[in-house]
Amino acid sequence: MASILPKSRVLLPRHGVVSQVRQATTLGIAQSRATPKTPTKYGGVYSVTLIPGDGVGKEITQSVEEIFEHVNVPVEFERFDISGDTSQDAALFKQSMDSLKRNKVGLKGILYTPVERSGHTSWNVAMRQQLDIYASLVLCKSVPGFPTRHRDVDFAIIRENTEGEYSGLEHQSFPGVVESLKIMTRAKSERIARFAFDFAIKNNRKTVTCVHKANIMKLGDGLFLNTCRKVAEEYKDSGIKFNDLIVDNCSMQAVNRPQQFDVLVMPNLYGSIISNIGAALVGGPGIVPGANIGREYALFEPGCRHVARDIEGQDVANPAAMILSSTMMLRHLGLDHHANQIASAVYKVIADGKVKTPDMGGKDHTSDFTFAVIKALA
Repeated sequence: MASILPKSRVLLPRHGVVSQVRQATTLGIAQSRATPKTPTKYGGVYSVTLIPGDGVGKEITQSVEEIFEHVNVPVEFERFDISGDTSQDAALFKQSMDSLKRNKVGLKGILYTPVERSGHTSWNVAMRQQLDIYASLVLCKSVPGFPTRHRDVDFAIIRENTEGEYSGLEHQSFPGVVESLKIMTRAKSERIARFAFDFAIKNNRKTVTCVHKANIMKLGDGLFLNTCRKVAEEYKDSGIKFNDLIVDNCSMQAVNRPQQFDVLVMPNLYGSIISNIGAALVGGPGIVPGANIGREYALFEPGCRHVARDIEGQDVANPAAMILSSTMMLRHLGLDHHANQIASAVYKVIADGKVKTPDMGGKDHTSDFTFAVIKALA
């Protein structure tokens, strides 16, 4: 089946530095593994940790499981039904972490983190920090058949996942006075900057933009910005352009003229905000896939991290983001044929416009969309 989206040139480090035309049906991460450790594989079947998450997680991961079964994808899931809403699942969470460490690859929905409960750790953040999956990658791209206010949007958000305001270091020094520490290090800033430039090179991108607030946080964000500038100097010969933008201006520019952006690299909190803006530009959280990449482990999840508890159990969630995230996972495992096949079917269903979940302006159900994808695969 022909790809609906245009083709792009991607460098595949798996086979050395080779230039190849690949269907741009999903985001090709094209990152070389920094260690010899590989995903766990038994008898030609990859073992992958599956954490459906809270809210609509079980419904949209079920879509993935049904599609994988139909296509006979060589992946076997180790499933852990954890809820981030309670600390009583701590033992099960530890088991899921052991599974991720063993399998090296996971697919997950979003775990709910209560706002009201102090001292309750976000298990989403805990996974990223404990496994050092430091790079969050979200692709915001206009999809044919899903009309939005802006056309021709196509940019990648690369977010540092393990420090910044998400370090979790805060305390009440005096009643009514809270001190919250933002941790920025040169080593992790350099690591995420190199990831951004390597991604740009391997995916035929032209410009890397550093998003920051160094005009106010001169030491913390100043360190991040200056580190990105030094790394950019090393990549001059690659032809990748570099610029920087203050985060509040970036937010305005994103909703005004998002077509100007290509690759955006930023600290943790800004990445959370800009990825939500980016998702809204191309259709919402149901359409944007995402990945979290580290030296040893990779965890794939929808790019816009929403639990969607308000529609839980109603069979109306758009499963496209989760399905496309799973195809990114398949690319990571080297199963490009299955990834192209499934992603092309998803984009065909969206382009045809016959099956639309409520977020797409229709009245169809999650199960209807899943069946339509399976039918397109026939």
